[in-house]
Amino acid sequence: MVTKGLDGCLFAYPRSEWEVLEQKLKSLPFTKGDARAFVRFFFSGAAICEVDKQGRILIPVNLREFAQLEKDAIVIGVSTRVEIWAKGQWEQYISRTAASYEDIAEKIVDLDLDITKNQ
Repeated sequence: MVTKGLDGCLFAYPRSEWEVLEQKLKSLPFTKGDARAFVRFFFSGAAICEVDKQGRILIPVNLREFAQLEKDAIVIGVSTRVEIWAKGQWEQYISRTAASYEDIAEKIVDLDLDITKNQ
C-alpha cells in the first residue's frame, strides 16, 4: 500500500503493516476534527501497488504529483514502512533537519525512549 506521507513524501507499507495501521486509525475518535482530517488525508490517497517481476511498483499519478516525483527518487526504510521522496525534496528536508538532529534526539528522551541504552 502506498499513500500520502508526511513532510511531502510517500509512505509505502507491506499489507500486514497496513492492516495494523488501519486498525489503529479506525480507533481514533471520529468526533474529533483533527482525527477525521488526518484519516481522510491518509486514506484518500492510498493505493494498492503491485510489484512487477523486476521488483518495481507503478505509483499512481496523484501520488507522484503529491510527492513531486518526476525523475530521481530517494527510497528509505523507516522501521515498518518505506518512504519515497523526490530527490530535491529529500535534500531540502535533510538540510532543514540536520542542524537540529541533536535537539530532536534530546526530545526523544522526553518520550521515554532512550535509544542510547544497550539492550
